[in-house]
Amino acid sequence: MESPVATTKSPFVTLRFMAAPDDVILAGAQGVSGGRVLEWIDKAAYACAVQWSGTYCVTAYVGHIHFTRPIPSGHLVEVRSRIAMTGRTSMHIVNEVLSADPREGVFTRACDCLVIFVAKDPKTNETMQVPTFVPSTDEEERVLDAALSRIELRNAIEAEMKGQTYTDDSTAPRLIHRFLAKPTDINWGGKVHGGSAMEWIDEAGVACTMEWSGERTVAVYAGGIRFKKPISIGDLVEVDARITRTEARSMQLVIQVRSGNPRGGREALTPAIHATFTYVGVDIDGQPLAARQYTPVTDEDKRLWEHTQKLKDLRQEYAPMPLVRPSDAQQRLD
Repeated sequence: MESPVATTKSPFVTLRFMAAPDDVILAGAQGVSGGRVLEWIDKAAYACAVQWSGTYCVTAYVGHIHFTRPIPSGHLVEVRSRIAMTGRTSMHIVNEVLSADPREGVFTRACDCLVIFVAKDPKTNETMQVPTFVPSTDEEERVLDAALSRIELRNAIEAEMKGQTYTDDSTAPRLIHRFLAKPTDINWGGKVHGGSAMEWIDEAGVACTMEWSGERTVAVYAGGIRFKKPISIGDLVEVDARITRTEARSMQLVIQVRSGNPRGGREALTPAIHATFTYVGVDIDGQPLAARQYTPVTDEDKRLWEHTQKLKDLRQEYAPMPLVRPSDAQQRLD
């Protein structure tokens, strides 16, 4: 049995920058898109993972993201990432996104989530052992316990998702984007950056829900984003967004990313990423609107409607501990 790898490296990374006008992708939107926020999170978490492991890393999972408020252009943004726990080759990283009007200097949390990275040998692409993270404070112990409390939930959700199929036997509102992965999308390992892929996912989700509702929509929740394989430059990418259930105000979607060699056509595309998102329509002041209701028709539509509710029930049943303290949601800039 391999012994734990010792390290004196820092388990923390903080990125700080200004939210720019081009981070707001929709005219008239209240703030930065959810996809851009996910891209920031992935970059900060990647830096944290590489700093801790000392090698190239890939995104394996992003989960339980609540977007609690918009981040306006011109705000000072801070993305804080820290190691919560480590496995043999994996790093569970807690991330917080906060922003502040620089004239006031009061940072308020906009979202938080857990990201799991896996360490890889950049030459062979084989997984690599990472240094063991050992909590040294009461807060680090609390965060470790919170990360551990999510493992059974992830396993239960994974088992529920494996039993589902997604075919064309559906009347559900659906939108598909297809394009080629560009050199500007890649990360330092030569594959498409996880953050870029999550931005693609959110763009498809926004387009699908806006087309269905006739209103401007924003992401309020993302969960169970699973990365199944890397995407390379020049791959044909298909982002398939489908509404599976509607509530009084929300629209819940499954979004799947497939990719492959374009010479093989659509038949050559294989699953790369699977995600679930929730969107709400908002008025000009950013207030939520009633959702246009979708009624499932085919057997597959009805099964996915119930599946979506089952995922929600599982999250309530397992009730994982919070990753960050609610009392730390607002802090002043020193």
